[in-house]
Amino acid sequence: MSDTTDFYELLGVKRTATDDELKKAYRAKARELHPDANPDDPTAEDRFKRVSVAYEVLRDPEKRQRYDQFGAAAFETGGGGGADFGFGGGLGDIFEAFFGGAGNPFGGGRSRGPAGPPRGQDMEVVADLDFEHAVFGTETEVTLRQPVACDSCNASGAAPGTSAQTCSTCQGTGEVRQIRNSLLGQMVTSAPCGRCRGMGITIESPCPTCRGEGRRTEERTYTFTVPAGVDSGSGIRLTGRGAAGPRGGPNGNLIVHIRVKPHPRFERHGVDLVHVLDISMAQATLGVHLPFETLDGLEDLVIPAGSQNGRVFRLRGRGVPQLNGRGRGDLIVQINVVTPSGLSKTEEELLRRFAEERGESVAPPDKSLLGKIKSAFR
Repeated sequence: MSDTTDFYELLGVKRTATDDELKKAYRAKARELHPDANPDDPTAEDRFKRVSVAYEVLRDPEKRQRYDQFGAAAFETGGGGGADFGFGGGLGDIFEAFFGGAGNPFGGGRSRGPAGPPRGQDMEVVADLDFEHAVFGTETEVTLRQPVACDSCNASGAAPGTSAQTCSTCQGTGEVRQIRNSLLGQMVTSAPCGRCRGMGITIESPCPTCRGEGRRTEERTYTFTVPAGVDSGSGIRLTGRGAAGPRGGPNGNLIVHIRVKPHPRFERHGVDLVHVLDISMAQATLGVHLPFETLDGLEDLVIPAGSQNGRVFRLRGRGVPQLNGRGRGDLIVQINVVTPSGLSKTEEELLRRFAEERGESVAPPDKSLLGKIKSAFR
């Protein structure tokens, strides 16, 4: 067996394998590689662990999706908790990484301590920002209703003068275990305790304010800093500002989704700003200096004589700051030469003389182009 860590190759299946195909492949590999079936092979334990971990990841839809997207790196921790694909520990250790010890089909492993209250859920909220605030950054606030710790019972869920008790069914572990026989021998499985709902404690006298939850719903306002360069769809994580966990559990996180209001003059294209500037035919022909209002203040925009419609001028460093703080985009000004209409008699005469000087053919005064078009349909 090769030293590959590709889980699909370890099981000998395609990346499109179904649950039944995964299960069938794992059973065959487990029979072949189980240490008890290879007592004289010192590498059997390591190979069996690799196959077992591969199966436990791929049989879980969420873990499989993460693996397909990021590979084994999605589960590595760089020294922290979680799964370790170096496979340096014993059989109990590797299964404990996925099941917390209780689901270890070989028994043993470190015993699970008290379950403790679960973490509160993450929450999401939308913050609307003015265009300039998104470009240059700002400090703003969001308000939402969320579960917060109950003051009456200090988040314990127990009525004043009482306290929570260790669950007599699971002895505070928050789970109950069952032993069943399988092709690999006895398998120990676990499930949340039905009596305490996996918390490991029970409350005989619930707090009347929160009804034993240890939390209640209130409106909260949070102030936070928006970095320069954010755009619609950006997300800002406020750690620990989410919902309070039940019965004193830690808070979840608050995810703020940014929504930027449009600007009346500028469009944003990544870190560049784009503006279409209307100028007259005379300005495009003869050139002009124009005071141009940027987000940073006035700039002198020089349009050379003979500039054609659609010509682009780039003001370097007048765009949106990079989120990593390294420089800014550009401000792109595209000119749009506006054809004059509603000419006075004097203006029309001047233009006819201009066309005559350049040898350009134009419609006669008494027969405009519109008149020609109308006559063609009579």
